[in-house]
Amino acid sequence: MKTISFGRRIGTSIYNTGVVARALSSQTFAEKGFEITPEQYLVLDLVTEHGELYQRQIAEITLKDRANVSRIIKILEEKDLIKKVEASHGRRIYKILITSKGKELRDSMLPTAIELKKILAKNISEEELTITLNTLKKVYENARNLVKLQI
Repeated sequence: MKTISFGRRIGTSIYNTGVVARALSSQTFAEKGFEITPEQYLVLDLVTEHGELYQRQIAEITLKDRANVSRIIKILEEKDLIKKVEASHGRRIYKILITSKGKELRDSMLPTAIELKKILAKNISEEELTITLNTLKKVYENARNLVKLQI
C-alpha cells in the first residue's frame, strides 16, 4: 500500500496535527487525573491571563461557538473554578472571573501544559518554530478574512 504524503495538503496537515495534539493533551490530562479537559483548561488559562473576560471574548479567542463556550463555563462554574459577575444591569452580560480554587488548579496544571508544548516542539529549532508559527498565522489570517464565523 502506498503511503500518502501530506506534501502540499496544508489543510489536512493542519487538521491532523490539531487532532493528534488534542488527543495527546486529553490523554495526558486523563493520565494525570486532572478534573478538567484541555478545552476547559484553555478557558481557565485565558481567564487567569486576562483577569476577566466576557463570554463573547472567550468565544472569539478560542473560535468556539457560544453554546460550546456556555457549556464549558457552566462546567467550570459548577466546579467553583470560575464565577460569572453581572456586567450590565438588566442585560444577561457577565464577566467571567477565576476563583481562588480555579487559580490553584490552573497553576498546578501549568507545568503539564508547558511540558506538552515542549513535547510538541521537540526536535524543532527556535528558527523553525518561529517560521512555522508565522506561516500558520498568515494561513489563519488568509482564511479568517474570508470566513464568516458564527460566534
